Amino acid sequence: MLAFIIRRLAQSVLVMLFVALIAFIVFRYVGDPIASMVGVETRLEDQEIMRARLGLNDPVIWQFLRFVGNALQGEFGISYRLQQPVTELILSRLPATLELAFASATIALVFGLTLGVFTALKPRSFLTGLVMAVSLIGVSLPTFLIGIGLIYIFAVELGWFPSFGRGQTVDLGWWRTGLMTESGLRSLVLPAITLSLFQLTLIMRLVRAEMLEVLRTEYIRFARARGLSQRAIHFGHALKNTLVPVLTITGLQLGSVIAFAIVTETVFQWPGVGSLFIVSVQVVDVPVMAAYLMFIALVFVLINLIVDILYYVVDPRLRVDGGGGGK
Repeated sequence: MLAFIIRRLAQSVLVMLFVALIAFIVFRYVGDPIASMVGVETRLEDQEIMRARLGLNDPVIWQFLRFVGNALQGEFGISYRLQQPVTELILSRLPATLELAFASATIALVFGLTLGVFTALKPRSFLTGLVMAVSLIGVSLPTFLIGIGLIYIFAVELGWFPSFGRGQTVDLGWWRTGLMTESGLRSLVLPAITLSLFQLTLIMRLVRAEMLEVLRTEYIRFARARGLSQRAIHFGHALKNTLVPVLTITGLQLGSVIAFAIVTETVFQWPGVGSLFIVSVQVVDVPVMAAYLMFIALVFVLINLIVDILYYVVDPRLRVDGGGGGK
């Protein structure tokens, strides 16, 4: 187990170094940092002094190592647009993105597992056909169109939920949350549903396909021959073995939810990291763009590491192979 974790950690470090190189290239070579920080009336001599002070005249390898060292300390410079530390900007927007991501992931996981198991156990029922037909919406329609449709129906026509914003929030000192107010919870509903539909459909179809395959295996037939109850067979044996591949996909999708919440945050004007990135791209705020790239890479690396460890724990075949390989 320890050797497995060490290998995964080493791979994660290599991935982060590669992403850091890409972020450094974006930070250093997309536009001129000095021109973005000073006005047009600044003299060339002053620009050269500032360039030397920031180390932009140093060899590229030293600049990259300095960038990595600063990134390890959470320092990504000053935003060109807002003239604030980039780390503070991201941390101030991070609670909104994480709450949206985890709410949508919870919806996708709960309803995806439930509907996947139901459609696998009753494959020929009318309700299964209806669920499978409706689930095509989550796959075929783009996220922004789903969001606009939900806004029109539930915000404009019915007036049940707000159409934009995060609602009232409560400042807990290190975390600003909207989960403790009624308007915050109501504002979360439509964005969370919009962001979860694709993931929900993917999980549901994956669970259904895996469970149908497991139900046709020999050990399930043997369990029926032994006289086990349908509940024990379906949930004690079939579902347990179905969850092994689902665990991997669900973990990766959680990273995707955080990374690709950009569209949903833009449609609902959600004040998260994704909307900050969109504005930064529009005004070429390079430090924020580089920091966002590093943040998303770190999210995926951490989630992949956790999923790999859980996969190792859940699937005994990996432990057997690992033990055999060490002898």
